[in-house]
Amino acid sequence: PKGDLLKFPKGATILDFAYHIHSKVGNQCVGGKINAKNVSLRTELHSGDTVEILTSATQKPKAEWLKIVKSSRAKAKIRLALKETQIKDGLYAKELLERRFKNKKIEIEESTMGHLLRKLGFKEVSEFYKQVADEKLDPNYIIEEYQKVYNHDHNLNQPKETESAENFEFENPTNEFLKKNDDVLVIDKNLKGLDFSLAKCCHPIYGDPVFGFVTVNGGIKIHRTDCPNAPEMRKRFGYRIVKARWSGKGFSQYAITLRVIGNDDIGIVSNITNVISKDEKIVMRSINIDSHDGLFSGNLVVLLDDNSKLNMLIKKLRTVKGVKQVTRI
Repeated sequence: PKGDLLKFPKGATILDFAYHIHSKVGNQCVGGKINAKNVSLRTELHSGDTVEILTSATQKPKAEWLKIVKSSRAKAKIRLALKETQIKDGLYAKELLERRFKNKKIEIEESTMGHLLRKLGFKEVSEFYKQVADEKLDPNYIIEEYQKVYNHDHNLNQPKETESAENFEFENPTNEFLKKNDDVLVIDKNLKGLDFSLAKCCHPIYGDPVFGFVTVNGGIKIHRTDCPNAPEMRKRFGYRIVKARWSGKGFSQYAITLRVIGNDDIGIVSNITNVISKDEKIVMRSINIDSHDGLFSGNLVVLLDDNSKLNMLIKKLRTVKGVKQVTRI
């Protein structure tokens, strides 16, 4: 209030002043002016100061504000605002996920969702919903991970203990091994000239850290060291693991699939393809985009010759406005 004299505890800040005026003013406070000079939320008040509060309709209370304010009145109002925001975020995120799951004709099981939350590192469901509401977690990604957890929990597509190591090769049995006359790979103790093929479960390319897996036919399947199936292979069939490293480029190009997720903005697909077309050494083989509820997700298949170009491409795609996630499949 203009011209009023107010008392605050020692160390009180602009934010204390804002909440003293009104909860809405405090919740939307972005800073202020003390004696006509712009100051931040954290600026402390002093006796005789003339204070003006600056607000923005897009501002929201944050948990760290509790460390800025000194008055119990301001702290109580912040806690209340955070609780209200948490409830609103939870309802919004829950409704959004239920709608997305329903569109995919997937029924949500509480036990599976609980396992998913633990897998993603969430101790509280409220924090999970907050990440969804803040668009830090993509619903399509959640659905994909949910299905993985569901399959695991219900023992779907899981190898039995009696199954052989060939279940971990993940390729069509008719797939022929590739003759390496140019010795692009050195397999275990500098052995060269061995027949090998690149595993389809992780699609290694030149430059990736790799290892070999000996098949019953005596050939070698090459996997990336971060292959999703590597831990199980090492655990159950460690005796069939051999060291491998690249020694030169034998292939001109490798096919790599990238998963891209983002806002379904006008021209977003064109902007993505432009990034790829600008690099003469990268060829786009195919693109498959699906959009829904203002978001898009899709797979890009590109041809390139090593992982340094792949990493650079991913970095560039992530800078495209509207793109939220770019991951290698």
